[in-house]
Amino acid sequence: MNKAARNERRKLTATWFNGAAIAALAVGGFAPITGYATTTTTISPIVLLFLVGGWFLVSLTLHLVARRTLERIEE
Repeated sequence: MNKAARNERRKLTATWFNGAAIAALAVGGFAPITGYATTTTTISPIVLLFLVGGWFLVSLTLHLVARRTLERIEE
């Protein structure tokens, strides 16, 4: 496989990881906050904070993996 093909494969992999990061933040971060704000729920704000914070860390980790993948692009 030539260099251009490897670079394109790395870009595609980085795009996938970044898309997964966006999805994790949307589903695990924004959705619980929206649900908490619009419904009556018994979940405590502290539990909500840890839930959203955990998903934010998952999202950040996936995004950093995407950036690390792009660092491997060959010149």
